Amino acid sequence: MCYGIMVTASISNIHRYSFFVAMGYLTICHISRIYIFHYGILTTDFSGPLMIVTQKITTLAFQIHDGLGQRAEDLSAEQHRLAVKVKPSFLEYLSYLLNFMSVIAGPCNNFKDYIAFIEGRHTHMKLLEVNWKQKDFHSLPEPSPTGAVIRKLCMTLVSLLLFLTLTKTFPVTCLVDDWFVHKANFPTRLCYLYVVMQASKPKYYFAWTLADAVNNAAGFGFSGVDKNGNFCWDLLSNLNIWKIETATSFKMYLENWNIQTATWLKRVCYERVPWYPTVLTFILSALWHGVYPGYYFTFLTGTLVTLAARTVRNNYRHYFLSSKALKFVYDLVTWAVTQLAVSYTVAPFVMLAVEPTISLYKSMYFYLHIVSLLIILFLPVRPQAHIQRWPQTLNSVKKKTD
Repeated sequence: MCYGIMVTASISNIHRYSFFVAMGYLTICHISRIYIFHYGILTTDFSGPLMIVTQKITTLAFQIHDGLGQRAEDLSAEQHRLAVKVKPSFLEYLSYLLNFMSVIAGPCNNFKDYIAFIEGRHTHMKLLEVNWKQKDFHSLPEPSPTGAVIRKLCMTLVSLLLFLTLTKTFPVTCLVDDWFVHKANFPTRLCYLYVVMQASKPKYYFAWTLADAVNNAAGFGFSGVDKNGNFCWDLLSNLNIWKIETATSFKMYLENWNIQTATWLKRVCYERVPWYPTVLTFILSALWHGVYPGYYFTFLTGTLVTLAARTVRNNYRHYFLSSKALKFVYDLVTWAVTQLAVSYTVAPFVMLAVEPTISLYKSMYFYLHIVSLLIILFLPVRPQAHIQRWPQTLNSVKKKTD
């Protein structure tokens, strides 16, 4: 259905039609799965693959719009690089959406990268960006994904073992137990919430790392060469575990969690909407994930926390950059605050329903909501240094140089 819309609709509206049809159909399926089939208790759960297909449909729609419906000078460098300037065939379209490597768990990828992989140009294109003569190579090397695949499979095994042990030891249901809600003191609740949320992560680490390994094993996912000359196979990586666990800001955490979905949200929403980009991006993320009430608690709370964290950072971070000791103290404190804030924010995401979420937040005195609102209301709003939401286009560059 969406392919027919993409072929016949006017180029100027192709991305809008595809976006609303794809997201509308996904939302209807989410509603039917939860409220008709009792919170998703089905023999098979179709929502995961459908969510990935929705990302691909809308990604391709916007990239075709950029390639056929926009002037080159109105695009950012990234939009210009990813723009699809030739309408794909029906076979290419279906292959991109339903290839076996990503149809179950993703991740979403760009159409041009996928076609280059299918045509055997994927690694060659990335290698051409490097001056191999300076590295004493007389011809292009042949990067092998074997090492990357083995490392990622080892990580999936560790994640699986952690999931089978930690998740059973610290289930999410502990957060609504009488001991946690009524007997534990506030610092204990903070720490226990952090531990329970940590225990819920390995299943995501397992699924996303395995999906990345599958693509790499097929030869897809080569991203180029790092500064040390090592081949990188992280083009399709969906998370950076080290950066997640050591994140010192809410923004840094989100940038390294579900990376491809965050990239999709940025390209189809954040960079393109004229008003309230942060709020609308969180709302789109919630709709894409589903219609469980817990998702909306998480993303609305996330909006507050993001705005508050940005305000605090812009007001105070520069005071701690004068020495390494102060910077270390700042990083240590912000790491602890970030981890606790993330645990508080994402708890409804794994609890799903309204009653346990309200019970948890009552037991935590809604502390993060209150603190975030006070920060937003009373701290001055300072402009972010060196941050630009709208991507630079060729026109904007020309205006600056004129």
